Amino acid sequence: MATLELDSVRKTFQDDSGEIVAVDDVSTAIDDGEFLVVVGPSGCGKSTMLRMVAGLESITSGTVSLNNRVINDVKSQDRDIAMVFQSYALYPHMSVRGNMSFGLEESTDLPDDQIAEMVSETAELLGISNLLERRPTDLSGGQQQRVALGRAIVRDPEVFLMDEPLSNLDAKLRAQMRTELQRLQEDLGVTTVYVTHDQTEAMTMGDRIAILNDGRLQQVATPLECYHEPANQFVAGFLGEPSMNFFDVRFERGVLVGDAFEYPLGPEVREALDGTTDLVLGIRPEDIELAETASNDHDFATTVDVVEPMGDENTVHLKFDEGVETMIATADGFTRISAGDDVVARIPAESIHVFDRETGEALRNRSLDSKTLSAALE
Repeated sequence: MATLELDSVRKTFQDDSGEIVAVDDVSTAIDDGEFLVVVGPSGCGKSTMLRMVAGLESITSGTVSLNNRVINDVKSQDRDIAMVFQSYALYPHMSVRGNMSFGLEESTDLPDDQIAEMVSETAELLGISNLLERRPTDLSGGQQQRVALGRAIVRDPEVFLMDEPLSNLDAKLRAQMRTELQRLQEDLGVTTVYVTHDQTEAMTMGDRIAILNDGRLQQVATPLECYHEPANQFVAGFLGEPSMNFFDVRFERGVLVGDAFEYPLGPEVREALDGTTDLVLGIRPEDIELAETASNDHDFATTVDVVEPMGDENTVHLKFDEGVETMIATADGFTRISAGDDVVARIPAESIHVFDRETGEALRNRSLDSKTLSAALE
């Protein structure tokens, strides 16, 4: 049983220009057996946060607790935490067997035969039993990644920490390893914190995801909650490819007024705005419907600028007639559409998001409820 908790964790560095805040007042708890993915753009502090949990970086303030015991001053080798690095960090002069057994030999009093048995069992679990006598230079990237995982697994730690372990793999192998890592974590049931900048990894792998920006925690929730009910405009724009469309608007007499269009609001949305007038209207590309003719006041005349065929769908770049604003929609891959076509873009009222332009806070999100999910699964 392992629960990990960060309470107001902060990390600062000093340089010639003064204090640099890398991680700013991060608080979250990771449940026993949970797979938490920490995601954010480069430089947001996610790897620094992971290294503080591992004991590789000192903590400026706040606490890190493992099973309700503060481990701020516990040496990294005594934390019962295993870390998989982005570079794999394998010893080039050792065989796979030597790499996997080295940590146990150095940090435990286990007899050699027991260590050998543990290494063999872990190698079989990972499908690398036939590689035990090879050296890292003789292995592919995927095989090296499995060895790095095996070196962590064989220690049977309380917590796994993974720092972008798939970033050095090609796209096809990365997709394969995502699935394998999920299965492995479910089989082992070990509390895991996984750092990535790849939103696909975050959405597909995590029980929950924690989104960081500029060292601050933006939201911690399930992938679907973060996608459909983002806490703020940053989360909404970071998750999703293509990303959410945003339009600066003002709320005037029940209508959102933008540079290229006016969007009437229903009473439920108007009430959610709570008097805020400077707003941002958000709509995801997949929620925009393309039609030939307008039928209501949420339909807008547009011209197709660029079409990007993706096979299963088309990414369609649209321009409003006024030419001031643009937006992106996704259409079915069988839809015949070309640059220069005039189409109507329908923005359904039930799918819009509205954010406070000054703070970025979400004032209204599309609804994510059990009925919606149940209907989708039927």
